[in-house]
Amino acid sequence: MRTAPDLSTRDTPLAIATICAGVGFLVANDAVAKVLTDHYSPIQIVFVRNLIAAPIIASLILATIGPAGLRTRHPGLHALRGGVMLLAATMYFTALSLMPLAEATALIFSAPLFITALSVPLLGEAVGWRRWGAVLLGFAGVLVIVRPGSEAFQLAALLPVGAAICYAFFMLSARWLNRDEGWWTMMLMVMVFPAIYAAPFALADWTPLRMTDAGLFIAIAAFGSLGITLIGQAFRMAPAAIVAPFDYTALLWATGLGWLIWGDIPTLWTLIGALIIAASGVIIILREARADSPPR
Repeated sequence: MRTAPDLSTRDTPLAIATICAGVGFLVANDAVAKVLTDHYSPIQIVFVRNLIAAPIIASLILATIGPAGLRTRHPGLHALRGGVMLLAATMYFTALSLMPLAEATALIFSAPLFITALSVPLLGEAVGWRRWGAVLLGFAGVLVIVRPGSEAFQLAALLPVGAAICYAFFMLSARWLNRDEGWWTMMLMVMVFPAIYAAPFALADWTPLRMTDAGLFIAIAAFGSLGITLIGQAFRMAPAAIVAPFDYTALLWATGLGWLIWGDIPTLWTLIGALIIAASGVIIILREARADSPPR
């Protein structure tokens, strides 16, 4: 659980603004990826994005921390996490090419549900009945959006759910790293290993990059890096219980961008399911904020 001890309440409004901006950048990252899927495969997009972002992050590390920030004591674990992140990104970008941005965003936000569920077998954590109830509520929201068995059901809706499972494993596996592993180092490894894994697949089915798309690839690298950085900073400025619920402003960003760029209007089922998922996520966040209380 992300916490920030002894935080001044004066930082709270700025922290909320910071996470909202960070989430906005991440949704913009997704929107650009959706545009690029019209011409490039999802795995090529991941490869080029990370190829651009990795040197930028490495330069920032050298400027702020020095060469020591480029080294890790856990290359094997980072290699595993990089593979999982590549799978998550590829599935999610594929989903973006097949379905509206708002719907894919709503489904990827099932990740906190999987984080709670997987924390039991992977970390041996105790989860009380209230959090299990919130997980079941969230899964009900997923079913409302996906609607298996209905005429509106499409297999593509399973892709962001699969991406959410991978992302949950990725987030939980960070707990296996020593606390002395720097955040910037972890961020660099998340860029380097997926790029290495994606390279043979991207190069085998390479689509020549169009000059008109150069700005989009730079934008997706910048938006993703800015989003992660701002969200991380927000959790340093205010308690997680205050900041984390604003992750769900992504649903507003995604709905707005989906309408502006593609003219997509979410269905009533998508809106209801998204609200249910968001409610369950907030319940889980608030319960985790009470870490000193025994699970019930």
